[in-house]
Amino acid sequence: MSHRGPLTTIITTVLGATLGGLLIWRVYRTKRKKLPSVQKVADSVEDPCPVEKEFPAVEFQYIQPPHNAEKEFKTVECQTTKMPPPVQTLSSDQLLGVKPVMISCEQEWQQLWPLMQKDLSVFPVLGFDCEWVSAKGRACAVSLLQLATYSGLCVLVRLLVFRHGQQPFPLSLMEVLRDPNILKVGVGCYEDGKRLTRDYGLSLMCTVDLRYLALRQRQSSVNNGLSLKSLASDLLNISLDKSLELRCSDWEADQLTLEQITYAARDAQVSIALFLHLLSLQSEAGPSFPSGGSFSELASRCQGLVDVPFRGRGDGDDKAGEGERRRRTRKPAVNESPESGDQQVPDPRKNNKRKPLGVGYSARKSPLYDNCFLYAPDGQPLCTCDKKKAKWYLDKGIGVLQSEDPFVVRLLFEPSGRPDSQQDYYLTAKENLCVVCGKADSYIRKNIVPHEYRRHFPTEMKDHNSHDILLLCTSCHAASNVHDSFLKQQLAEEFAAPQGCEEGVRPLEDSDRRRVRSAARALLGAGEGLPEQRREELQVLIKNFLNVKDEKLTLEVLQQVASLETRILNETYVPHGLKVVQAHAEQGLRGLMDLERRWRQHFLTTMQPRHLPPLWSVDHNHSKFLRKYGEDLPISLN
Repeated sequence: MSHRGPLTTIITTVLGATLGGLLIWRVYRTKRKKLPSVQKVADSVEDPCPVEKEFPAVEFQYIQPPHNAEKEFKTVECQTTKMPPPVQTLSSDQLLGVKPVMISCEQEWQQLWPLMQKDLSVFPVLGFDCEWVSAKGRACAVSLLQLATYSGLCVLVRLLVFRHGQQPFPLSLMEVLRDPNILKVGVGCYEDGKRLTRDYGLSLMCTVDLRYLALRQRQSSVNNGLSLKSLASDLLNISLDKSLELRCSDWEADQLTLEQITYAARDAQVSIALFLHLLSLQSEAGPSFPSGGSFSELASRCQGLVDVPFRGRGDGDDKAGEGERRRRTRKPAVNESPESGDQQVPDPRKNNKRKPLGVGYSARKSPLYDNCFLYAPDGQPLCTCDKKKAKWYLDKGIGVLQSEDPFVVRLLFEPSGRPDSQQDYYLTAKENLCVVCGKADSYIRKNIVPHEYRRHFPTEMKDHNSHDILLLCTSCHAASNVHDSFLKQQLAEEFAAPQGCEEGVRPLEDSDRRRVRSAARALLGAGEGLPEQRREELQVLIKNFLNVKDEKLTLEVLQQVASLETRILNETYVPHGLKVVQAHAEQGLRGLMDLERRWRQHFLTTMQPRHLPPLWSVDHNHSKFLRKYGEDLPISLN
């Protein structure tokens, strides 16, 4: 045995012990480092901290190992659930603390729209309000539109730039207002919608008046009325500044003051705060609504209140001054429109009230387009027509049926004209739907160039011309008519062709004869009930008119005077439409084509149709007219 054996054994033993000790110490230090993080996780699980609510709900799933893998423990993975997190609502104070955003052009709206769209996808409700200027006791066009979402985002849209078609309304703004799946809540929002329709042709749908909700919920704390100010004070303990100076301030000023901006924004923000409160979706702690935020749920809780005008005493319209409130409640005069949304003065000889815009239109009971085809004898397509006309050729024996589907009739005679090419508007099949919104029922015909102008065009420009007759649903038709009234007013000012005033009406009212007739009717109606002095004044007025100062007025004379005709013929009268057409006809055929093009472009700009028939154009047939008749065509107006 070598003398080195014991020494080697000792050295090996010492080295092994040393290495083993180092290994054990390293493992011990590693475990000590991991221990605090584990303890922290345990503490966070046990600690019921409210911050937990900010994190999405999670679920733990076990991952099944592959069959060919070694048997070992796999880490449990954490994944978010498919259910959306519960939405947090803000308290009333937090809602009012969000600063509003002013929109003055289409580009600014487009930049902000994604934020609003995101809020509406979560909670489809908008706080809604409008502001306008009153001049001489009469309300002018709406100046400011206020929209607020559940997050407090408040958009103030200045409407001056969109007035008279200066800029087109953003399509997304028009669509969100008429979206039937987004509630618009406020005090008097239905009436505000009628104003928007009257002034700008905007359709407002799916409105809910908060006063109805307050009455339905039987809020015992509503003690001071149903105005927005009273509801905010009683239900939310919020004081709104409704001073006359602020309400009736200049909403069309170049720069709105901070007080005006705050006032306008609060009306919309308080409206949505009241909605949340009345439906118990909001409290001081700001709860969430995991399932009550869908439109179907909200609509069911507002059943029977959607698009219903408020009818009740003390409606509390804060936006009108005392003078305007008295004007609203008094009986309409003979020459006033009974509805705020009406656009035309009713015939004074008739005592019938007009219905609101879009209501009462007589929709077509049958499709406008049958898409039947007429072919020439050699088989060339000529045009489309309705089935009644196509069958007429068959009944007369001057056409033969070539096909049932599609319905094609081939003529047995040479037609007077053929299309210039097969890419012709009259050869295309057309759908029976609203060209603006695509609605496929309740549509009616719309004359793009109004009849009051078209009827005076020369025969060459209106013979067999159906290009400017399109289908619109009743609501789009009503909105289009409102836009048309703006262009008519522009034409009236440009060509001194007034509408509805003394220079523009055929019969004129003789004020002297009217006063005399009214005096005779008062004497016949009131008789001895009139004060003596008043009766003598009326009698003197009648005697001076009849030039019988010394004679006594008999019952027969009074009856004759009471039936006086007060209207006289205006010999200088020229209809508005004829005067406008005459002014354009002075420039020849091109002048009339300019008028036609202006109306077509006006329709495209204001209504932004998305379902126009193929090949519809603002310059339809213009090159054909010039080629066929020449620019020097003698214009003979009808």
